Amino acid sequence: MKRLIITFAILCLVVIVGVGAFVWSGVYNIGADDHHTKPVYALMQALRERSIEHHAKDIVVPNLEDPQLILKGAGQYAAMCTGCHLAPGMAENEMRPGLYPKPPQLSKFRPDPREAFWVIKHGIKMSAMPAWGSSHDDATIWSMVAFLQKLPDMTPAQYKDIVAKAPPDEDMDMDMSGHDHDAAEHAHEQ
Repeated sequence: MKRLIITFAILCLVVIVGVGAFVWSGVYNIGADDHHTKPVYALMQALRERSIEHHAKDIVVPNLEDPQLILKGAGQYAAMCTGCHLAPGMAENEMRPGLYPKPPQLSKFRPDPREAFWVIKHGIKMSAMPAWGSSHDDATIWSMVAFLQKLPDMTPAQYKDIVAKAPPDEDMDMDMSGHDHDAAEHAHEQ
């Protein structure tokens, strides 16, 4: 039994050293224009899908049928998501072909609401998906999820119409430092 434990410990050490040497060598091309090998891609896909399912499983979904919630989500989606996820009738843009993995076209399927909320709020590491929860409250994120439930059924004209009616994204009035220009102007006027 002692010999088996020693053999197992040596094997683990060899694997750790081997993996460390591989990572340290830099031989694996991490460039987005050189896709992962099939085994690495399958592993990353499984990890992403299982992680999202696991972390989203206990999220309680509110009523997503509120027209005002959907309308707000339309404005949020238009302001923050179309560059990567496109909109109904929107053609590929310059950025999407260079993203790997390529973001899903959200007008082509209806994501699980719990999983969509979790992904929007927390983002996905080593992808272009940001964690919007650091700058948006849960109510705003739920508005985007509500809109995503309606998006696959929209024509390009319906999409343009709902976005035109959507309230403006309050966050667009903030500069890159996080300062609200309107609030700063009011404070300066007083």
